[in-house]
Amino acid sequence: MSEPSSAKRAFDLAVTVVAAPFAALIAAPFAIALAVELRGSPWFVQERVGRRGRPFRMYKLRTMRRAGLEGETDHTVRDWSAELFNPAGRRDPRIGRVGRFVRAASVDEIPNLVNVLAGEMSLVGPRPEIPEIVAQYPERFHRRHDVLPGIAGLAQMRGRSDLTYEETLTYDLEYVDSHSVLIDVHILIRSFLAALRGRGAR
Repeated sequence: MSEPSSAKRAFDLAVTVVAAPFAALIAAPFAIALAVELRGSPWFVQERVGRRGRPFRMYKLRTMRRAGLEGETDHTVRDWSAELFNPAGRRDPRIGRVGRFVRAASVDEIPNLVNVLAGEMSLVGPRPEIPEIVAQYPERFHRRHDVLPGIAGLAQMRGRSDLTYEETLTYDLEYVDSHSVLIDVHILIRSFLAALRGRGAR
């Protein structure tokens, strides 16, 4: 199982420390707008599966109304090659106008920077999944946990939620086998441009 390189960790910390103040300025007005739209806290904390299969608490901006948010979703994956990765998206009635925009622009993921600083996530890597989905993984997909999960990733660069589970996880394994700081820089730039266009957003 590969260890995160010191160069990758140094890159994560340097970019996060520089970007955090600007990211906070961007996130703050949206957090206020979401609090008004949702009539409650705009912060969302959820257990995800990280490196080596260890659970951690991931921080995001909440984009869905609390009613029915947990416990009513069927997480069963019946066909890995056909079902879309995180398909609910823009049609979900629990998501308001502000939440829809925040998701499309990936602003909801800005609080993930807290997880990067804590060493639970990297700027680039496979997106962390919930335990209910990971428990259903075919054996070969568990290798995506050989690296830290990331805010951006190869799958996000190549299609985001337009991809099936199998396509997404295949890209994740490709990243595990070939990642480097230069590749991370390339993925961050491409993912940022994809977020600006709202391509593959949910």
